[in-house]
Amino acid sequence: MKRQCIKVPKKKGETVRRILLELEILDNSVKIGSDEAFLYLPLSREPAPDELKNFPEEIEFLKFDFKLQEKKPVPENLLGFSPAYEVIGDIALLEDPELDKQKASRIASALLQTQPNIKTVIKPLTPVIGEFRVREFEVIAGEMRTETIHREYGCRYKVDLARAYFTPRLSTERSRILSWIKEGDTVVDMFAGVGPYSILIAKSKKPSKVLAIDKNPDAVRYLRENIILNSAKNIEAVEGDAREEAKKFAGSADHVIMNLPHSASEFLDSAVLLTKPGGIIHYYGITPEDDLFESSIELIRKAAEKAGRNIKVLDKRVVRSYAPHQYNICIEARIV
Repeated sequence: MKRQCIKVPKKKGETVRRILLELEILDNSVKIGSDEAFLYLPLSREPAPDELKNFPEEIEFLKFDFKLQEKKPVPENLLGFSPAYEVIGDIALLEDPELDKQKASRIASALLQTQPNIKTVIKPLTPVIGEFRVREFEVIAGEMRTETIHREYGCRYKVDLARAYFTPRLSTERSRILSWIKEGDTVVDMFAGVGPYSILIAKSKKPSKVLAIDKNPDAVRYLRENIILNSAKNIEAVEGDAREEAKKFAGSADHVIMNLPHSASEFLDSAVLLTKPGGIIHYYGITPEDDLFESSIELIRKAAEKAGRNIKVLDKRVVRSYAPHQYNICIEARIV
């Protein structure tokens, strides 16, 4: 069956597959094709021009003869609707905190029956709260736990979702950041969590050093376990306040990662302090659709000027939709 597809070298296949999943344009009705060197990923539509910048240069669009996918039972077959959930390791997280107990139990039962990789189904009882950015959960079905090991881009992350924040939705973004890092760079991850940015960089880019900071002692405990689990080199886990740690490592960073989108602006002075001349801040924020970037750029500029420095904006992009009329954005700014 001939279908439009993306042809990509196998080493880039997982990256492209995840991008297609996030854009919801991977055609699951047929099997992914392959030969000795390439994968052929079927499309339900071609990416729009503004979506193409997410893809590596090595892709090629063409038609390929695919085999039909053998249909397996899916939750929709049992429920009559498509449940909203995300999978972290072997835990399914129901995304609607307002689900009543009966409906949540139905969804959990359908997931456990049709998804053999899922062992536990949970739902959030609270939003992300507190200085450690955690949520409370209820186990709806399956094994009574919130700890799991999540696999992503060849790395493994052990995490207890009730003790440390983690989302798989930023996997493509974490991979994108790699393109900015060069061998021998010093990277400071100001809000490292269990290490998804820091460990991926340490394993993939041979940096001089990755300094992974977090204030949450549980997150840092898992971060240290994950460094060992992934045999990551040249990475140091630091439990502490990013403001205080910035004073100890002032002027050392080629890259500063600020993945704390709701309150990263409060730490911009410290990020500038960390950055060596010509270093880059990767700033994340949550912004309204009518002011996606300019207010955030002005905050970065003011923090730099306070330190007698200037900025050059290198890139700005929407990472994902966060809420109605609100977006998770990223700005790359060089501090000079």
